[in-house]
Amino acid sequence: MRLELFTSAFCDPCHRAREVIAEAQRLVPALQVDERDVAAHQDRAAELGIRSTPTTIIYDRDGGELLRAEGVPTLPRLLTALAEALP
Repeated sequence: MRLELFTSAFCDPCHRAREVIAEAQRLVPALQVDERDVAAHQDRAAELGIRSTPTTIIYDRDGGELLRAEGVPTLPRLLTALAEALP
């Protein structure tokens, strides 16, 4: 199970998104989180059409995009998407 979080350096909502995702990772230890700063990963951000930070993308087990959330995700929404991604 994989989650990609796109952030930027001086983004206050990004800090809150990290906190929510950290709690989801605590509850779902199998969750792999890849945080990417959009300035450092411009190609990846452009490839995925990232327009704002924070943006969270959850992938299903086959690597397909299951959920994309711009802004601070809620824990219930993340956990629901993660449950859908389970094999």
